[in-house]
Amino acid sequence: MVTGGARGIGASIALTLAEAGWNVAILDLDKPESRRLKSMLSIRGDVGSEPEVIDALRETVRLFGRLDGLVNNAGIEIPRPLAKLTLEDWNRVIGTNLTGTFLCSKHAAPYLRKAGGAIVNIASTRARQSEPNTEAYSASKGGIVALTHAMAISLGPDIRVNCISPGWIETDPDAHHSTTDESQHPCGRVGMPEDVADMAAYLLSDRAGFITGQEFVVDGGMTRKMIYHD
Repeated sequence: MVTGGARGIGASIALTLAEAGWNVAILDLDKPESRRLKSMLSIRGDVGSEPEVIDALRETVRLFGRLDGLVNNAGIEIPRPLAKLTLEDWNRVIGTNLTGTFLCSKHAAPYLRKAGGAIVNIASTRARQSEPNTEAYSASKGGIVALTHAMAISLGPDIRVNCISPGWIETDPDAHHSTTDESQHPCGRVGMPEDVADMAAYLLSDRAGFITGQEFVVDGGMTRKMIYHD
């Protein structure tokens, strides 16, 4: 199951897993965009709603017979100055990004334990560095990093739990980037959804059987770059 799999990074993860031979269920409030995604099991649901999460997991296991992996990707952002960030805004972001990850993991765990499965959470480099007006989003992603290692200890050895923190990942296929955009990355380019998807597929696979409780930063090296203003 890939939450938030209708578009963007989640869609790329779903497609990459399908190409690797997985049966993939998508849980999202929106309908999948591409024809290939529409061919998968698509369940409309809110990751912040416990009854909807429970129903989605039951439907997935009913159709596929088991659950081997969960990718907690669903997330939203409401960028507002702190003085204008309402409690409703805060709760909505935390409820989707962090609480949604908790709920999906909690209720997927019994199925994953039977299959010896794995969880991959999608955090963000915003867990370790920020731009202005990202308080709710950054807090939610920092929480996901902490939740990841906590669950790895609680659910191991039956279930491995890791997270990926993407940096600048361009999800618009028609976007064009300047030379400055590209060259500021130590890797020489802006990230693509496939960069995150490939990491997620690896972490779900048996090849990553000795990896749990870890955060993998996929950002072209940006969080390792010292920046000085001349």
